[in-house]
Amino acid sequence: MLPPTIDKNDKQAFWLIGVFSIIVFGVIVLLGRYKLEVDLSFDVHIFALVNAILNSVTALLLAAALWAVKSGKYILHKQLMMTALLLSVFFLLSYITHHLLAGDARFGDANHDGNVSPEELAVVGRMRTVYFFILGTHIVLAALILPFILYTAYRALTAEFDKHKKLARITWPLWFYVAVTGPVVYLMISPYYR
Repeated sequence: MLPPTIDKNDKQAFWLIGVFSIIVFGVIVLLGRYKLEVDLSFDVHIFALVNAILNSVTALLLAAALWAVKSGKYILHKQLMMTALLLSVFFLLSYITHHLLAGDARFGDANHDGNVSPEELAVVGRMRTVYFFILGTHIVLAALILPFILYTAYRALTAEFDKHKKLARITWPLWFYVAVTGPVVYLMISPYYR
């Protein structure tokens, strides 16, 4: 096993992780209410594509990290997980930028008028239900998983590997699901971007 990277301080870690998670959640909730009306010289939906790519790479890193830890390659596991965390920070910045600049798109809104007409609903049919199920589970888990990811990483960085492993058994599959469903949501909604 690896030595600790940081000193153990559960009280400070709890507060830092909690405050950071609440701030991130609050910023994302507030973003849903605002859109900057800025005329840029490029398609702002490039950020959504970047988000999908970052999520895809994160999913691959998570899968590789799971393989590494099961193979006893702990340094590689740590490097892969830290890279996944770093990509998640870049994702967050890109996500915020995209939502501030692009606003929301509506699944099925083929004519991009901001409304989904009965005719448009007939075209998308049951795929709309599938989309909202995937989107809903993705959003709920993405909102809930952040403090668990950070706390799981904290347990690893303090070399509390038994606690880390217990948390990771819950955190990893949820994080992986969020990372995989992000690109799926992008592929489903991107035809309806204005």
